[in-house]
Amino acid sequence: MEKTKLKLSTAVFMVMGTMIGSGIFIVSADIARLLGNPFLVLMVWLATGLLTLIAANCYSELSGMFPKSGGQYQYLKEAFNPLLAFLYGWSLFLVIQSGAIAAVAVAFSKFTAVLFPFFSPENVLFTIFSLPISAAQVLAIFSIFVITFINTLGVQYGGFVQSVLTIIKAATLLFIIVIGIFVFGDKSVIELNFHSFITLEKSTLDNGVLTGENWSLLPLLSAFGLAMVGALFSSDAWNNVTFIANEIENPIKNVSKSLVFGVLGVVSLYLLANIAYLFVVPMWGNPDGTTILERGIQYVQQDRVATAVMSSIYGAPGAAIMAVLIMISTFGANNGMILSASRVYQTMALDGLFFKSMSTNNKFHVPAFSLWVQFIWCSLLCLSGKYGDLLDYVMFAVVLFYILTIAGLFVLRSKYPDKHRPYKAFGYPFLPIIYMIVMSGFIVNLLIQKPQFTVPGLALVLTGIPIFYIWRKVNGEK
Repeated sequence: MEKTKLKLSTAVFMVMGTMIGSGIFIVSADIARLLGNPFLVLMVWLATGLLTLIAANCYSELSGMFPKSGGQYQYLKEAFNPLLAFLYGWSLFLVIQSGAIAAVAVAFSKFTAVLFPFFSPENVLFTIFSLPISAAQVLAIFSIFVITFINTLGVQYGGFVQSVLTIIKAATLLFIIVIGIFVFGDKSVIELNFHSFITLEKSTLDNGVLTGENWSLLPLLSAFGLAMVGALFSSDAWNNVTFIANEIENPIKNVSKSLVFGVLGVVSLYLLANIAYLFVVPMWGNPDGTTILERGIQYVQQDRVATAVMSSIYGAPGAAIMAVLIMISTFGANNGMILSASRVYQTMALDGLFFKSMSTNNKFHVPAFSLWVQFIWCSLLCLSGKYGDLLDYVMFAVVLFYILTIAGLFVLRSKYPDKHRPYKAFGYPFLPIIYMIVMSGFIVNLLIQKPQFTVPGLALVLTGIPIFYIWRKVNGEK
């Protein structure tokens, strides 16, 4: 059977589909609470988008140089050494990707519970060793199982699912943008949110009166950095397409094109979606408010900003429609992550750094054993209920590996000056340097503001060092 290759359009859908999960529909509430300013909220999304575009621009050059499965793992190995590459792959398996898959699967279950209350996280079905297991966790595991099974049948099936669901997700955001900005925008809300728009005040609503206080520089930068955590999480996984490079038609050119087109599309949709939110729901509100307008974006129920927008326009049916659309969105995001990450683990196994059986393909030319090992670990994270904590622990590590990979671009320019580069990073060296400086400030801020998460996160990454040498010894390498 001839191995099927994914077209450029499917690769673009892979980038967009893995980026668009549940975050864009939720995290703006937390950003609004942190900053208390519509202008700064939009600036967070704009800054996140520009930084993601710079990173995608750099990865486009790397993908052209090394059009192999494994993506970022390969780039780190080529630029630095196998140990650093393994630490990335180990962190990816341990929590970065597996934890994200578990978290997104549980988000799928929570929105399913809007339509079918049986799947509520509060509905405990049974206990295992005193650990309560809810209907939401069971559904989350089942959703991962279904996606994993589909992807064992061949990359064309996973690619088809990804394309269809990404089109629906993009259409969902476009629908919110159109009705929010052009059809149902509330004049009084627009006046409130955009009156004296470009300011650096942190405003609060007290007894119906809006009062503001100017941010000073250092607290603003710190709060802005913390606010970017949610936006970065919502924009992450764009690099997953590099994991399956050799399964894409003409990977030397098409991986870089998919990165640029896909990231640019999602960044545009995210910024416009937040403008639409601000056209329909007030920025500020009261946590004790009884209506959407009284609670505002800051305090919408369970942070479901997009649901609040749809409910404000269409009432209860709008909330139900939004629940269905977010279910589709989360299912599609997990399809992309499950499909792509298994290729990294297969590449590690081929390097003698993971279970040997994970290096092989099944009759459909996909790493089925790798997919099922990933399924088992993601299921255990769903059952543990600790995936959310693990994601907090390694958020700074995700960015750290991005910084190291982009630093690798400089190393590889020096190491292989004559290597063919079908695409050269635009703005080199200035844009990559800007990215590294800004994101280094981001992780330093996290280390200062949230040491309870970042220090254990670093410890999780470093557990890979002894594991690396154990694998090498098992495989007879010195």
